[in-house]
Amino acid sequence: MTPDRIAAALSELAELGLARRRHVLDGAQGARVSLDGRACLSFASNDYLGLAGHADVARAAIAAIERVGVGAGAAHLLTGHHRLHHDLETRLAGFVGLPAALLFSTGYMASLGVLPALLDRHAEVFEDRLNHASLIDGAILARARLTRYPHLDLDWLDRKLGESTASTRLIATDTVFSMDGDLAPVPALLELAEKHDAWLYLDDAHGFGVLGDQGRGILEHAGLASPPRRLIYLATLGKAAGVAGAFVAGSTELVEWLVNRARTWIYTTAQPPLLAAAVGASLDLIAGEPWRRRHLRALIARFRAGVADLPWPSPVSDTPIQPLLVGTSQAAVALAEGLRARAILAPAIRPPTVPHGEARLRVSLSAAHTPDDVDELLAALRELARG
Repeated sequence: MTPDRIAAALSELAELGLARRRHVLDGAQGARVSLDGRACLSFASNDYLGLAGHADVARAAIAAIERVGVGAGAAHLLTGHHRLHHDLETRLAGFVGLPAALLFSTGYMASLGVLPALLDRHAEVFEDRLNHASLIDGAILARARLTRYPHLDLDWLDRKLGESTASTRLIATDTVFSMDGDLAPVPALLELAEKHDAWLYLDDAHGFGVLGDQGRGILEHAGLASPPRRLIYLATLGKAAGVAGAFVAGSTELVEWLVNRARTWIYTTAQPPLLAAAVGASLDLIAGEPWRRRHLRALIARFRAGVADLPWPSPVSDTPIQPLLVGTSQAAVALAEGLRARAILAPAIRPPTVPHGEARLRVSLSAAHTPDDVDELLAALRELARG
C-alpha cells in the first residue's frame, strides 16, 4: 500500500469504530492498574491467577539475573540452551503428563513452527472456525489445505475427515476459545483423531493454570491420564503463569523432530534464562495454591449471576473469559468508553477478531480481583444499561 492509501484506510477504520491504539501501563499488572496515567479497575488482562506481579516470581527472576545474567546470547542449538531452560522443559512435561516439552518464545511462534514442521502441501489441517489467528497462520505457512469447520460441529468434522485423501491429517483447536470462553470437547476430538489417523493439536493458552484441580490444564480437566502419541499440546506462559513464552509437549519423538525442523525455534535467540526461573516459581504457586482457582470460580459465578438481567447476552462460559455481546463495533466502543469514564477497563473486541455484528466486551476475571471488584463492574454496567 502507498502512504496515501494507508492514510485513507486508517480514516475508514476510525469511521467504522475499528481503529486501534496503544495504551501505556505504569507499574505492575494487576486488578488495579495505572493506565495512561489514570488509576483503573482492570478486567482487561489474561493474568488469570494474579501471578504477573507476584513477589515470589519476581524474586526468582532477580536471583537468576544475579546468577546467569540477562540475555541467552545465542540460539538454542548453539550455546543459548541454558540449564534453566532444560530443567523447566522437563518440569513442564511432567506437569501436564506428557513425555517431553520444548520451550518457544511465544505461543504464536510455537504454532508457526509446529504446523509447518509436520505438514506440507499434501497435508490437510482441520481447524475450528473460532481458532486463534496463530493456528490459522501456521496452517497457511505450512501450505497445507486448510479446512475450517463450524464451531464445535464434530459431525461436520467427522464427515470431512472421512472424505480427506491427504497424506497427513491434523485437527487443530483452541481448548478455551479466547473470545467466547467456551471449551472444546477434547475427548471427542481425540476419538476423531484416532478414528481418522490424524494428529490432534491443542492450544491450551487460556486453560493452562486455570483448568483442572491442580491447574494442569485441559488434559487434567478432561481426565486424559495417558494421552496418545498423536497428541500435540501447546500452552502459553504469559497468561495464568504470569511470565512469558510458551511450550509444546508431546512424545519424545515429536519434540526431537521439532528440534530439527521447527524454524521459529531453530532460527531465533533463546529466551532469557531468567524467564525460565520465573516460570518455575510460578509453577510452584499454580500447584501449591489451589485457592486461586477456587476463588476465581467463585468470581465467575458471581459475575454470571450479576449479568443475567443486563441487555447484553453473555454466552455460557465457566472460564475467566466472560463476553458481553453488544452488536456493532461503535456500540461496543461506546460501552467500553462508558466504563473507562468510570475508571473501569474492559476492552471492546471488534472485527476481524470476532465476526461482524458480534462486537463485544471481553471481561477477563482474575484471582487478584475481589468480590467487591466484580460488584463495582456490575453496578457500572447496570448504570450504563439504564442510559
